[in-house]
Amino acid sequence: MRLEFEPTRHVFFTGKGGVGKTSLACATAVALADSGHSVLLVSTDPASNLDEVLGIALTSSPAAVPGLDTLHALNIDPEAAARAYRDRVVGPYRGVLPPAVVTRMEEELSGACTTEIAAFDEFTRLLADASATAGFDHVVFDTAPTGHTLRLLSLPAAWDTFLATNTSGTSCLGPVAGLQAQHELYRATLATLGDGARTTFVLVTRPDVAAIGEADRTRGELSALGISNLHLAVNGIFENGALDDRVAAAFAERGRAALATMSDGLASLPRSEVPLRATPPLGLRGLRVLLDDDGADAEWSSGSAPPLSGARVGRSVVALRGLIDSIESAGRGVVLTMGKGGVGKTTVAAAVALELARRGHRVQLTTTDPAAHVHGVVGDNDSTLRLSRIDPVSETAAYASEVLAGAGRLDERARALLEEDLRSPCTEEVAVFRAFARVVADGEREFVVVDTAPTGHTLLLLDAAEAYHRQVERTRGELPDSIRRLLPRLRDPAFARVVLVAVPEATPVHEALVLQDDLRRAGIEPFAWVLNQALTRVPTRHPVLRARGAREGPYVDEVVTHFDGPVAVVPWVATPPVGTDGLVDLLHSSATLAEATPTTVS
Repeated sequence: MRLEFEPTRHVFFTGKGGVGKTSLACATAVALADSGHSVLLVSTDPASNLDEVLGIALTSSPAAVPGLDTLHALNIDPEAAARAYRDRVVGPYRGVLPPAVVTRMEEELSGACTTEIAAFDEFTRLLADASATAGFDHVVFDTAPTGHTLRLLSLPAAWDTFLATNTSGTSCLGPVAGLQAQHELYRATLATLGDGARTTFVLVTRPDVAAIGEADRTRGELSALGISNLHLAVNGIFENGALDDRVAAAFAERGRAALATMSDGLASLPRSEVPLRATPPLGLRGLRVLLDDDGADAEWSSGSAPPLSGARVGRSVVALRGLIDSIESAGRGVVLTMGKGGVGKTTVAAAVALELARRGHRVQLTTTDPAAHVHGVVGDNDSTLRLSRIDPVSETAAYASEVLAGAGRLDERARALLEEDLRSPCTEEVAVFRAFARVVADGEREFVVVDTAPTGHTLLLLDAAEAYHRQVERTRGELPDSIRRLLPRLRDPAFARVVLVAVPEATPVHEALVLQDDLRRAGIEPFAWVLNQALTRVPTRHPVLRARGAREGPYVDEVVTHFDGPVAVVPWVATPPVGTDGLVDLLHSSATLAEATPTTVS
């Protein structure tokens, strides 16, 4: 097995979206199970794709993986966990308190904050309650993208402190008495996370500057949480060998240049390297190939990339600049790039924002991603583009100050209770949501391009619109106009344009299709799709790159079958799409691909 570390009882895989956390977590779990160990594989991602990778429909209870009885898997379902949490907290008061009071308690427990803490409770139970995983030798955690995961891992300390100091008997999650039973579990979770003999954290990255930078930041933040048993896994290492191929050489050089940016601290970690594979990491066979060197990958490397045929669905190829033309015609508004982590949402958002700014418009490029890096993608530019970021720390402080200022004259005890309530971890969720609504409102007077967090975290943010006003009422604040008009604005296709971004592979496309359905249920119709980093039209003779390109057609077909709007196919480019030159080159390459495909895409 290529991951060269001694697996502890708990193994976490974390990193930037799209680096291969799920693939490596699943492959490691399979390898451990193949060697005779009993393994439980757990996803903490609100947008989990374990089901597709393993080829099994999963629930929140362990299920045996067909063909490998020693491997079981489950998804922590945030919504199911929230329902169970509400029942557990409110249940003791049914028949005791008036029905209207019970109903209000249920309403107060219906927000995104409750969903997060309920999912967190499930996570702590699996990690710190030995009876919950008693039949398994190893528990492997496939986590959400980094920002969301760090938030999850910091919750034990946040809630432990809050519960230890709370004197009011209430919280945004209901009576503190209902939470005290979790207090010792949170303490045990902190101890388990920091015990290197029991827990290993695998930082997953790719040979990509942004992914490596995020892995380094994660290393520092995990260390601050007291987590020190770290291992670095570099996934997708590509070597062109002796093959004289310009594209393959550029592909390999980009990887080498990215790895050269690694900090001394990150480079000092024990490291494993996994090569870029032609075999899709799906099913037991594909997962075994990912970490083995038995030559099984070779048979997948004989394919060639067909032209974009469009045999089943007629649809003109749209250049990325064509999408920008349509966006520009409105004169102002909001553009939100959404999708799975690692598919290029930030790059597409930056390219759209920079082009609009180069055309003379006032443009704000911002991000809701806790692991934001828009500044690194855009770099220095002399356009009218303005960069911003929704910073949870500063937004929380500003929100708390505003609530306290608006509370009027309170006696000492009432003010102390309000300050205590504002110290709960839920306050950050409310503050970030307010900032998101405020940024969307900016689209009334300029173009605002929002690089959103990976899918699961974004859906939690949008879900908060329905429950936000209850939290505002609890903290005696007033409902801002930006909040009141948020959903109408997002549902207005003349104002808000959602661009779904994916790479033409199974998991990113299928996750984005599910996101599309979720948005439609919320009354939001996507404006366009961008299929990014396509290898289909890239001229290369390297067998691995050709094989990967050959698999893309069906996924492009799947998108245009389920979406009637414009679909832009953006090719992989030799120049890193960073800074003004790189982003302009990306726009040019997308236009060239559209011109080279005169009728339809497949």
